[in-house]
Amino acid sequence: MTPPPRPSKVFAVHLNYPSRAAQRGRTPSVPSYFMKPPSSISGDGDTLVRPAGAELLTFEGEVAVIIGKAARNVAPEAARAHIGWFAPANDAGIADFRWADRGSNILSKGQDGFTPLGTPVEAGEVRNGGLRLRTRVNGELRQDDTTETLFFPFELLIADLSRFITLEPGDVILTGTPAGAGVLQPGDVVEVELEGFGSVRSEVVDGGAPASAYGAQPRVDDATRAEAFGTVVPRFTPLSDDTKRILRYVSTATLTVQLARRGVRDTFIREVRPTRPDLRLLGHAFTLRYVPLREDVRDAAGPGLNAQKRAVESIGPDEVLVMEARGEAGAGTIGDILAARTLARGATGIVTDGGMRDSAAVAELDIPVYFRNPHPAVLGLKHFPLDVNVPVACGGVLVLPGDVLVGDAEGVVVIPAALAAEVAQSAEQQEDEEAWALERVQAGESTVGIYPLTDERRAEFDAWRSARRR
Repeated sequence: MTPPPRPSKVFAVHLNYPSRAAQRGRTPSVPSYFMKPPSSISGDGDTLVRPAGAELLTFEGEVAVIIGKAARNVAPEAARAHIGWFAPANDAGIADFRWADRGSNILSKGQDGFTPLGTPVEAGEVRNGGLRLRTRVNGELRQDDTTETLFFPFELLIADLSRFITLEPGDVILTGTPAGAGVLQPGDVVEVELEGFGSVRSEVVDGGAPASAYGAQPRVDDATRAEAFGTVVPRFTPLSDDTKRILRYVSTATLTVQLARRGVRDTFIREVRPTRPDLRLLGHAFTLRYVPLREDVRDAAGPGLNAQKRAVESIGPDEVLVMEARGEAGAGTIGDILAARTLARGATGIVTDGGMRDSAAVAELDIPVYFRNPHPAVLGLKHFPLDVNVPVACGGVLVLPGDVLVGDAEGVVVIPAALAAEVAQSAEQQEDEEAWALERVQAGESTVGIYPLTDERRAEFDAWRSARRR
């Protein structure tokens, strides 16, 4: 087996796995990169040195694609022929230096030995979906994912980079890391395995004497630690338990009244209906924007997960997938498989102002779905999915990522996140007043003084409400 020549360049992709994107709280629309010097490459069994004074030596198991044939301005469909080898790799780094070079990652990622690389194996016919990546620390499994989930497949990365940069034989592309990356301590042994292509093993050692005092020195804060340890970055501020309790039962009609009293009047998504009127919807908006199909834009997007699938693979617990489809009724925007996947990822609902495929099957899922009409055609007939988690207009209403959505049998209302707690409390008060008023009317009283409630009857209402809550 012929080994690759020493690389002239080492590229690394920032985000490429949905699981990692969910941790970072953002979903990329295009690949982005940083570079590591060739001197960062080390081999199987070499040590990983944590510099003196640093505390956050991180590991990131990755698939290394190694160029076998020079590539310049190569199309995605031709890029596979330029892959010469695969190897397991560890994109190690020192988070303590990110404050100084977050844009370049030279100090944090480019130190000598910070790219442990396994023995390269000729690529053969293996494609994206055939590669499984696992990382273990002291024998404990920390990362486990397959390259079939990548936002940007290998061929797209090669094509993208080669638009402007000549990729030469031996050049390395580190193709991203899945969730589970974290921090190592001296004495730890980290092993990255690429199934069918071997593994690379490194032991962490302490750097001993501190580095010279000139230049950037290690520095950490809580945010740096959280990122290094792989803590999930929330896309929204969670609602309190009390706010959730209220929003799970008050009507959308009541909520629209309370929003209007605060000057926010156009909040009810128009012309959508529920698949399951028996289910309540509550969650934070995670948005997807469809634009009219234009073939040249679609073709330029190339292979890889489109924005629709990126959204589905990035949505998380307590989020609602909200789709802007321009009210277009002539094609579906989602079907049963992706709806089921949305549910499996912990999402609490789906709202689209366009068509929906497989409506009967979707109605059997235990997730509230609101849609304009059923339509069997796939979205490619009318739509191109363009943007994820951007402001959208759904059913004539502006929806911002993180907004709170509440749905009942009548429809869906959008609540600005900053107003959710206040609106919920006032909505509960309003519904209690209306429940008391209904009791009094059913007992034969006039509506005068009780609907709306006047100051003269408020003490009576307060006593009734207090007794009801005991």
